[in-house]
Amino acid sequence: MGRSNYLFTSESVTEGHPDKIADQISDGVLDAILEKDPMGRVACETLVTTGLVFIAGEITTSCYVDIPSIARNVLKEIGYTHASYGIDYKSCAVVTSIHEQSPDISLGVDKDGAGDQGMMFGYATTETPEYMPLPIVLAHRLTRRLAEVRKKKILPYLRPDGKSQVTVEYENGIPKSVKAVVISAQHSSEVEVEDIEDELIEVVIKPCIPDKYRDPEMSYYVNATGSFKIGGPQADTGLTGRKIIMDTYGGVGSHGGGCFSGKDPTKVDRSGSYMARYIAKNIVASGIATKCEVQIAYVIGVSEPVSLMIDTFDTGKIPDSKIRKIVYKCFPLSPKGIIEKLNLRRPIYRKTAVYGHFGREEPEFTWEMTDMADIIRKEAESS
Repeated sequence: MGRSNYLFTSESVTEGHPDKIADQISDGVLDAILEKDPMGRVACETLVTTGLVFIAGEITTSCYVDIPSIARNVLKEIGYTHASYGIDYKSCAVVTSIHEQSPDISLGVDKDGAGDQGMMFGYATTETPEYMPLPIVLAHRLTRRLAEVRKKKILPYLRPDGKSQVTVEYENGIPKSVKAVVISAQHSSEVEVEDIEDELIEVVIKPCIPDKYRDPEMSYYVNATGSFKIGGPQADTGLTGRKIIMDTYGGVGSHGGGCFSGKDPTKVDRSGSYMARYIAKNIVASGIATKCEVQIAYVIGVSEPVSLMIDTFDTGKIPDSKIRKIVYKCFPLSPKGIIEKLNLRRPIYRKTAVYGHFGREEPEFTWEMTDMADIIRKEAESS
């Protein structure tokens, strides 16, 4: 960014938000297929509304999976276990409309080409240990905490739906303090917002904001409308792929526009974005830049990318053009190469469907490894 002093805001939602229910069901279907058929082709879309889950898409596989049972299990694990919540895993209707992948697309994928055209972005920064922008890190931390205190019954009046938003003040491009925190937490009809506001601030918000970023005048907004008793699919229809900004970097950097959930790794919307993050993170972890954005673009049916862009925002110790050459030398960029390098033909994806695809250290998130940082550093020193 060209600014030095500014405010930046990012948001997150809980696993019980309607759009995230849809993402988890789509990725739940993907995982079930990959567990039995690692070469399966999946493009699965989900819609959820009051009492109804509708799943459609293109799936080509040698195995059988019970899609309605997968959807019901996702709802159960999230916490939609009672009809009064607007959708109940036992009694909701589950409708499916599935057909095979288009043979025209298969022609390109079968020869290890990209499953579609498009551009994908990856980003990394030194401003947090996760190499992520601070606003999205804190926003995800808050929604994780909301889910935790609900499931552990620390705050038993909470319901599955919820959102967070965090505004961070930057000085000279460095995060200085949190200026505002927004929490929208669905709650039972037995309590009112004035009864729970202080408790949400103390139990949810304050533990998630590090002391060094707390502003004495930080503003808190808890259920700002005054009530959040009706939530989930009863209040808002959910769709797969509608939370792509919080899936990535919270609005920092660029976004190619394609969602990730419900797509097997031959879809470069997913695998290309993971590789772009892997490259950007290793560049920053190597110490040759403090900030980096990577763009990769593909043509359907073509193996190698049509373009690769590296932008270190004038923080690079060597020119971006030299870093680009290092990336071409050290990283596989074809869909097949990405899948093999990051071990993507595994049932790992439902976990990615909530709280962000990046900045996490769980073993499934291979694109978060910094194993290439030393190699990049040595290449930069000899360039």
